[in-house]
Amino acid sequence: MGRGWRGGRGWQQAEVPPADDAAAWFGGRLPDGWFTGAPEVTVDREEIIVVGELPPLTEEHADDAARAAAEEGRISRYREETRDERIEIARQAEHRYQRKVAWGARLGGTTALFTTHSAPVMTRLRQPERLVLDTLVDAGVARSRSDALAWAVRLVGQHADSWLGELREAMTKVDDLRSKGPDLG
Repeated sequence: MGRGWRGGRGWQQAEVPPADDAAAWFGGRLPDGWFTGAPEVTVDREEIIVVGELPPLTEEHADDAARAAAEEGRISRYREETRDERIEIARQAEHRYQRKVAWGARLGGTTALFTTHSAPVMTRLRQPERLVLDTLVDAGVARSRSDALAWAVRLVGQHADSWLGELREAMTKVDDLRSKGPDLG
């Protein structure tokens, strides 16, 4: 299919199947014991990211740096030990949802994502916006305009997190109302 409006979700190149049930599907598909609870499943148009909490460390550590190193080591071990199963589950999910699947793990204060998808995004910027990106590049904050734009988006996301959450909730309510509306076709 060509470009089209996706029910209030903006313009995109092709239709992808809904992934409203992705959290439940992964919850039912993942082996028992991988995580201490249900994983956090985040879905967008291109990717599904599954992040689970690993069992807590039981040993004592001399300081925060040693604890962080132990957490990173445990996450690394989890990544290696589950690699083949994660690949198979991702293959099934990618077929079902037509999106890439990435994984992650959280332990204490450490979160690591494995092989996340980096999707190109086309944008048109006027000179004042380009000058902002060029300043970030010239100052060494970013290697390129693309990196500068990604940095700016992350910064906005960090500082506007609660507002973005409210906006997503409002969009969900609008989608719900649309689905309950009269059929005019």
